[in-house]
Formats: sequence, C-alpha cells, structure tokens
Amino acid sequence: MTSLSQIDLIVVAAYALGIFGLAQWVSRERAGHTKDTSDYFLASKALPWWAIGASLIAANISAEQIVGMAGSGYAVGLAIASYEWMAALTLLIVGRYFVPIFLRNEIYTMPQFLEQRYGRVLPVLMALFWLALYIFVNLTSIIWLGSIAINKVAGVDQDVALIGLGAFALLYQLYGGLKAVALTDIVQVTLLVLGGLVISYLTLNEIGNGQGVLAGFDVLVSRAPEHFDMILSSDHPFYKDLPGISVLVGGMWIANLSYWGFNQYIIQRALAAESLHAAQKGIVFAAFLKLLMPVIIVLPGIAAVVLAPDLAKPDEAYPTMMRLLPPGLLGLVFAALIAAIIASTASKINSIATIFTLDLYAKARGMSTRAEKGEGTVGNEKHLVLVGRTVAAIAVIIALLTARPLLGNSDQAFQFIQEFSGFFTPGITVIFLLGLFWRRANEIGAIAAAVGSVVLSYVFKFLAPQIPFMDRMGIVFLACLALCIGLSLLVKAESNANRVTMEGVTFRTSGSFNVAGVGVILILIALYATWW
Repeated sequence: MTSLSQIDLIVVAAYALGIFGLAQWVSRERAGHTKDTSDYFLASKALPWWAIGASLIAANISAEQIVGMAGSGYAVGLAIASYEWMAALTLLIVGRYFVPIFLRNEIYTMPQFLEQRYGRVLPVLMALFWLALYIFVNLTSIIWLGSIAINKVAGVDQDVALIGLGAFALLYQLYGGLKAVALTDIVQVTLLVLGGLVISYLTLNEIGNGQGVLAGFDVLVSRAPEHFDMILSSDHPFYKDLPGISVLVGGMWIANLSYWGFNQYIIQRALAAESLHAAQKGIVFAAFLKLLMPVIIVLPGIAAVVLAPDLAKPDEAYPTMMRLLPPGLLGLVFAALIAAIIASTASKINSIATIFTLDLYAKARGMSTRAEKGEGTVGNEKHLVLVGRTVAAIAVIIALLTARPLLGNSDQAFQFIQEFSGFFTPGITVIFLLGLFWRRANEIGAIAAAVGSVVLSYVFKFLAPQIPFMDRMGIVFLACLALCIGLSLLVKAESNANRVTMEGVTFRTSGSFNVAGVGVILILIALYATWW
C-alpha cells in the first residue's frame, strides 16, 4: 500500500472540482426552461458524434475493465483482450444494422422497444431484470473494484472509498442526467487514455531497464510467453474462461451483441443522438478507441507478472503497477482511474433511473412524457425527473450495502461478471435479433426464450460443468432461438402486437463509416495474425 503525495492530491482535487463543475455547467438550462424527461434521460436528443463515441467508452471502461481486466491479463494474458477487440467489430454491426431501426422508431429505452415489438408483459419482466442486473452486478462491481484501487494506491480505507465513489458519481449526474454524463465524457476518456498510456510506458520501460518501450516489450514477451497466446489451447488452465476458437466464432458474439446492441446504459447514447449520421459516426469512433484499450488496460496487468509475480489476487495488478509512477504522474493516472469509475458509475445510475421512471413508473400511472411522445405537462415532467433522481439515490445506497457481500471473495471480478451475465444474454440476444429482423416472432416465443436462457444455463452449469461458459452461451443461444421460432410459428400473435416499422429504414452507411469500418477490420486481422 502506498499513499499520494501533496502534488498528487492537488491533481486529483483539481480533477474532481473541474469535472463536477463542468458537468453542472453543460447541464444548465436556458432561461425559463424547466428540465423535462427528454432533457434528463436523453440529453434533449441532441448529442454530437464525439460525445456519443467518448461516452460509449466512458460508460464501458470502468473499474471492472481497468482493475478487473488487468487482473485477468495478469492471470490469463493477452487472450482477455478479445473482449475489447471483438467489441470493436460488434460496434460496426450495431451502428449499421441496429441503430437505424431504433432511431427510425424513436426508441428511448430497450423495454420500450420490446413493448412496441412484442406486447406489454415482456418489457415489464425485462425492465425488472435489467434493474436488478445494473444494481446488483454492474453498479456494485464498479464501485467495489474502484474502492480496491483507491485503497491500494492512496491508502484510503476501502469502505470510505466505496462510499466516496458512490456519492460523487451520484451528485455528479444528479442535476444534469445524461447530458451531464455524455458531454463531459470526452474529458474523462482523454484522461483515461493518457493515464493508461503513461502507466503502460513506465511499466514496459521498467521491465526493459530504462531502454524504452520496445525493449521492455521484448523482455516481457520472452519472460512471459504464455501470456501472449490469443487463442488458448484446450490444455490451458484458463481454457474454460476463453475456450479457443469459440472466442472468435462462438459465445463471445452472443455477449457482445447483447452488451453493445441491447444494453440500455450503452445504447442510450446512440438513442440520444442528434441524427443517425451522428450516432454512426460516434459508434465508429468508439470502435477505434476499443482497439486501443488492451494497450492501456491488459498490458499493465501482463507486465505485473514480471514486476510483481507474487500478488495475493490478480485484481491487485493494476493498482500495484501504479506504484511505479512518480509524484504528479501518479496523481494524473489516479485521476484517470477515478474518471473512468465515476463516468461509468454515473452512466449506470442514469440508466437505472431511466428504465424505472419511463418504463415502469410512468407506464403504471399512465403518464405520457416528452421523452416518449414529445408531450407531457410541466407538472408531470418535473415529477418524473424528481422520481428519476430519487431512484438514482436509492440505487446507489443499495449498491453500497451489497458490494462487499457480493464481491468481497471474488479473485477475478471481471470473469465473475461475464459468467453471471451469460445466464441471461443468450435469451436477450434471441429476443432482440428476432424482434428486429423476423416479423413472425411473438411475445410467447420471446418470453420462452428469456426463461429458457436462465433455466438451460443453470442446467448446463451444474450438469455439464466441464463446458466453458462461453460455449454454454452459444449452445443455449441456439436452443433459445429454436424455442422462440417454434413457439412463434405455433402460436399466433395479436394482430396489433408489432408496432415497429421498417418503413424508411436504410442500412446504407456513409463513405466515411465504410472506410473506417474496413480500417477496424484490417487492424483486427493484423492483431490476430500476429498473436495467434
């Protein structure tokens, strides 16, 4: 354990005050205008492309990625980077084929899409599921792993760090909502990338005895060659986490499509875009940033294999590497880590408030909103924004109380999150893919897919534990796909159940999107060809 110097504390304090002030400034309203649901939950549907791209990454990259994925890099190696690199390709698919349908139908939440596509039962079930997932898995994991980092680097008591992170993230977005989060995320991501590059540079330089990054990288590869296998063989000790070729053609696609295409706190940024072109441009920007993430997250974890080979837990790798930083730079990287935690935590808090308020509370009370229909009384809008803020506060309190019981004994929190989410993602992916592209799919089949995903996943986990969870996701996906198609063909849907229109939807993309997409694909081919 180390502690921050005075200059480090000044840097961190300057960041905290600056980003908090910026969030409040960008959230200000013009004179005479009262913040409504469109402003608070959808940033007035006016996000520019750079805010969308930066906010996608800021929402995604947090303690569960930085601390958790670096920990997996320490334990498993570069193969864990497939989560990042395959996500870049997934983003291109989401931008080209999913977002045009969502924006054409003026979708603002994923449960709303399910209601327009299937009926009234499924969206309520899925809204409740997402609330539970975001609070008890995503929110808890971010603040828990963030508190570990603060404890190891700054010497702050972990419980104090836990409460401090939750409280700051809540206050940071409480007034401005999504606008406060998204329009400040370009600062957060810039700090994250710069801080990550600094720590990668210094760790590699240390391994190379001051001879530079390339020399250090050569030494690292020679001393830990087993950590640079992108495709793990069946006899690898972590094969069950990353089962060989299945990473490229199997279950990881199920997880990625569900996460990047149908996950509220991720896709909400694209839904708030000022135009389809801005949404797609922002998504391809995020895809390029995803290619860079393993350099600033996984590489320090692998470097810890050489520099700190006797860590008690893999998740201590990134905080331990931060100790190499001199005063001032330590404060910068520490601020970058906090930036990632706060940005992602704030995103999840806002999405929890959005789903509860718009999909459950407003629907239960029969209240129309400006976020949904462009209409709603001033009184109702103020009331719903207040409900959203209240729910945000309650969600943070619950996460603070449950973080230690849920994650206190986990060695690799990132892998825990992936496997837990894997019980649900096959069904979610089936529901949305068929909902988007097969008009015969109905609510009975979709509910069966959702329930079947959980049941079959548990059956496979306990009756066939030797099957890697990623392969299990692929098998369960195919079973749920067959179940949904079969029931949809057997049971006739109500005539007015599907209100999603494809009229005016085009999957043609701009030349800049196409060129950028080809660039992403070529980079991925080069990466896997090099480290196969």
